[in-house]
Amino acid sequence: MRRKGLGVAAISYDSEQILADYSKRNGITFPLLSDPGSATIRRYGILNTVAEEGLVSQGKDPALTADIERYVTVTELTERFRGIPFPGTFVLDAQGRVTSRFFEDYYRERSTASTLLLKLGDAGTAVQATQVSTDYLDLKTYPSDPAIAFGNRASLVLDFTPKPRIHVYAPGASGYRVIKLTMTPEPFVRTLPMQYPASEIYFFAPLNERVPVYQRPFTLLQEVVLEATPQAQEALKGRDKLTLTGTLEYQACDDKTCFNPTSVPLSWTLEVRPFVPGAGRGAGRGGR
Repeated sequence: MRRKGLGVAAISYDSEQILADYSKRNGITFPLLSDPGSATIRRYGILNTVAEEGLVSQGKDPALTADIERYVTVTELTERFRGIPFPGTFVLDAQGRVTSRFFEDYYRERSTASTLLLKLGDAGTAVQATQVSTDYLDLKTYPSDPAIAFGNRASLVLDFTPKPRIHVYAPGASGYRVIKLTMTPEPFVRTLPMQYPASEIYFFAPLNERVPVYQRPFTLLQEVVLEATPQAQEALKGRDKLTLTGTLEYQACDDKTCFNPTSVPLSWTLEVRPFVPGAGRGAGRGGR
């Protein structure tokens, strides 16, 4: 992150004493900033209103109880939770302006730093990549991180370079096999919807049609989450590696011919880190 000109700081409503103890116990070297009364959390608009509503309701609303388990805690909701933020990351420039922001769907989950950097356009990786070459394109694929922990939201990266005069079809193309990755279901691993980059319109003169395609180098990010539930931790106890598999499908064409659809099996192996109790409960993060 420093090589990219970024620093990192975590903001929490916890006291300086609590943060100092937590930092010491977990070997944290970046700043943990105390936000008493959640003043900064409120100014950034990320106060966890579900916690506030739950403390008022006191369990009288079943729908709210389900939201509390998703957004606040699976343990007893107490006054200790008043003032927590929804978890998220803000990226600021040197003038203190927010340039990007990222949020998670569940309070127990966090995007890894590598995944956030990938979303910001950083294609560099310290993870060894797998190279795949077909008649129509070259593929380099690797996980964003060499290891994954419970609650991590990581990415599987697919860097494509189409061969000269070759294009593959992007979402929105009708009558052709759109490029997609289908992940093999894995217990306690959640696959998030693929976010596709912008495509370009290709005019195919023989049929007088215009279709969205990729014909220049492009990248797909497949985000996955290792769930942080007690069931997941129990099921994966003792496991030090996790292998994810999937199938890449696409149809390639050149200026004259559309070739048969292609399927490519892929796999990624990550180390599994142990669960750290109490990590990240009250922190909203910001890099600057």
